[in-house]
Amino acid sequence: MKPLLSVKNLRMEFGGLVAVKDVSFEVKKGEFIGLIGPNGCGKSTTFNCISGLLQQTSGTVEVFGKDVSDKRPDQIQKLGMTRTFQHTRLWKDMTVIENMLVPPRKQFSPNPILSLFRGRSRPAEKERLANAFAVLDQLEVPHMAHNLASELSGGQSKLVDIGRSMMGSPDLLLLDEPVAGVAGPLAMKIFTNLRELVDTTGISVLVIEHNMDFILRQGVDRIVVMNEGEVLMVGTPEEVKSNRAVIEAYLGGASDGGEEE
Repeated sequence: MKPLLSVKNLRMEFGGLVAVKDVSFEVKKGEFIGLIGPNGCGKSTTFNCISGLLQQTSGTVEVFGKDVSDKRPDQIQKLGMTRTFQHTRLWKDMTVIENMLVPPRKQFSPNPILSLFRGRSRPAEKERLANAFAVLDQLEVPHMAHNLASELSGGQSKLVDIGRSMMGSPDLLLLDEPVAGVAGPLAMKIFTNLRELVDTTGISVLVIEHNMDFILRQGVDRIVVMNEGEVLMVGTPEEVKSNRAVIEAYLGGASDGGEEE
């Protein structure tokens, strides 16, 4: 079976700066993978190349067996891959549930004029609404459904952002530092929910995290360690924990737990 995501010899240059150097790794179906490394090591640049926000200098990115190296973000999203950003981009003047109802795919008829005269939209709308509440329930935040996004704390915004990304029914979910700036207990809860999401739905998750000590405790299946734009190693949490090169790259600088809000 082909991996859901295959990154091969990915390289990204900005003028004379090489931000990503021949990075290669895979994500298989139903895997929870961590992408870690010190700040500035190329993690987000790698994400931006995978999701189509940047056109890599060389190398290939395959999503569900299709080469997406020259595809736009919306074209890649239609294949079944969704990503979030380190800084949440919720619509602040909309409620949580309204934010959740925007992303689902195939909401519109190929012929919008004919759709005005058909009564099929209401059942579909009810189904999307039920799905939105189910996702919020899975993330343990259904009580926030009618809150304005502007009323949410940083950690709550992160949860809603993950929930909103799930509304596109992705098979592959890329999360860029979903617990950055989130207090320790809530950060742990977010990762617990992600682990359960992978186990119960079979979705694959690739998550960026710069805090090695934190992610080693979160039950991920494998970890891709980057340093200075390169892949230092790929292995299980136990293998990463005992790798001398990884320890030297971090120089003991990873802090314990999530950051306080």
